[in-house]
Amino acid sequence: MNIYIGNLDYEVTESDLREAFGEFGDVSKASVIMDKFSGRSKGFGFVEMSNNEEAKQAISSLNESRIGSRNVKVNEAKPREERSSSRY
Repeated sequence: MNIYIGNLDYEVTESDLREAFGEFGDVSKASVIMDKFSGRSKGFGFVEMSNNEEAKQAISSLNESRIGSRNVKVNEAKPREERSSSRY
């Protein structure tokens, strides 16, 4: 299951996410989304866990909990929508 983590402290790293979610099961991937121009965190990230039950437990336990200096929003990630090439 792919999990969205929002309201991340800009100092939170991928290893911080692995550590927090690893308490609930195997984390296959963790990523903090970075701005390509500034190199700074955009304040959200994703964690992939292969076991859905462990992922659901992590979501319910970590939503509104503190990671770094902020309370985070944690929920199942929605599939990414296709972006159109036209702006209008």
